[in-house]
Amino acid sequence: MTSHAKLSASASKRWMSCPPSVALEANFPDKTTSYAEEGTKAHGLGELLLRVELGGNDGADIAEAQAYSAECSKEMQDAVDVYVDLVLEKFNAAKAISSDAVLLLEQKLNFSKWVPEGFGTGDAIIIADGMCEIIDYKHGKGVQVSAENNSQMRLYALGAYSMYDLFYGIEHVTMTIVQPRKDNISSESMDIKELLIWAKKDVAPKAKLAWAGKGEFKAGDHCQFCRAGATCTARAEQIFQPIQAFDRDDPKLLDDYDIATLLELLPPFIKWAKTVTDYAFNEALAGKAWPGWKLVEGRSNRAFTDAGQVEKTLLANEYKEAVIKKPAELLGVKAIEDLLGKRKFAELLSDFIVKPPGKPALVAESDKREAINVGLAAAQAAFEEEVSNA
Repeated sequence: MTSHAKLSASASKRWMSCPPSVALEANFPDKTTSYAEEGTKAHGLGELLLRVELGGNDGADIAEAQAYSAECSKEMQDAVDVYVDLVLEKFNAAKAISSDAVLLLEQKLNFSKWVPEGFGTGDAIIIADGMCEIIDYKHGKGVQVSAENNSQMRLYALGAYSMYDLFYGIEHVTMTIVQPRKDNISSESMDIKELLIWAKKDVAPKAKLAWAGKGEFKAGDHCQFCRAGATCTARAEQIFQPIQAFDRDDPKLLDDYDIATLLELLPPFIKWAKTVTDYAFNEALAGKAWPGWKLVEGRSNRAFTDAGQVEKTLLANEYKEAVIKKPAELLGVKAIEDLLGKRKFAELLSDFIVKPPGKPALVAESDKREAINVGLAAAQAAFEEEVSNA
């Protein structure tokens, strides 16, 4: 069974931003999710494929990798291939510079010099004379992760430095995140001196507070995966405070500034509200009685107990198959691409693909996309409505 550090690298953004959250989370069970299990499976595939590449033509390793790959979806295989190719490319580049370069896979890293009992696991670590690169695979496609100012990656770099500097004289580190399903490859490079200053001034003091359960509660985007997120007072206050602070001339109506402010505030509010709702529902399923609330049976749709027997009965009563069964439909673009693989898909079908303009969306001015012509957007919306009603 994999052990987890109390102050883990993966949760470091949270405990560095809100040190007492570690003690608060201890009151809640650590539950896994299907997304986490999928990520673990993808990491396992990446490790196996890299070991095959590094080990040559070992029949047992190849057979194991092939069997494991057969259990993974085509989408997962394609994503992991991006990671494997990048790791091998960077390792070969390191060997071209330093013949004694090494590639370590799923290496346990110890950074307890700065974080009490701090350790983590590096997916791929390349070490050569004077340099070290940490490469981390992210299988998720919900949130894009950047390597810039990424405390998890920096802690891994500290662990690698602490363990291998004596042998390689590490002076420079690079931290790379590979997130294929978001088309995201991000890197940050630092001199060791800069990294050690960050560890001493930022990490060590906050780790000391977090370990002791002290410090100030502070809500933010780091709350997303906190086990106490649904019931944390600091987070609730942060969500509600800006909404309560509106100062308007007409108390009966929100002005343009208020609406623009709400557009910014509502997404995190809605996400938080779902967190609270899901928590309350799951606790109720487990037997908890919430004052003024109860579990009831929801609406349901009728279903056939035996679709095959239903079909036979209808055909026996002279109902035509074309009438009682849906016609076969071509799979969608994404499903076809997953079936063929990206390369074969492009080879066979690239001439038949078109990407129409996306549905208009209202976003903040900081968004990098260009503003669209309002008149054109209105015409497009009207046309789509006309088509859907035809």
